[in-house]
Amino acid sequence: VQLQASGGGLVQAGGSLRLFCAASGSSFTINAIGWYRQAPGKQRELVAHISDGTSTNYAESVKGRFTISRDNAKNTVYLQMNSLKPEDTAVYYCNANATYYSDGYYYTGLYWGQGTQVTVSS
Repeated sequence: VQLQASGGGLVQAGGSLRLFCAASGSSFTINAIGWYRQAPGKQRELVAHISDGTSTNYAESVKGRFTISRDNAKNTVYLQMNSLKPEDTAVYYCNANATYYSDGYYYTGLYWGQGTQVTVSS
C-alpha cells in the first residue's frame, strides 16, 4: 500500500488549504487513516483521524477549523484546513491502517505517506 500526500503550499494567515492523501496498491482496504504534522524542533502530532466509517476526532488546536473526510471509491482522504494560523506551519503526513490480501493471506499494517509542507505566513 502506497500513500501519496499532496496539496501543501504557502498561504497567508486566515487562508485555506486542502490536503489530499491518495492510497494505491492492489487488493487492499483502508481501515482508519489520520493526518499528522511535525513542525521544526517538535514531535510529530496527530491532527485529525477518521475511522473506517465516519467517526472523526481532532486535536484541540484544530477543532472547528479543520475537517477530515474520505472518499472510499477513490481511496482518498482529505484534510480541509480553514482559518490557518502561523502555528499550523509544519510538514503534514498521512498515516493509514490498511489491510491487503496476498497469496491467500490478509495482512494489516500501518503505512506512511511522504510529507507535504504547509507554511502559513503572518
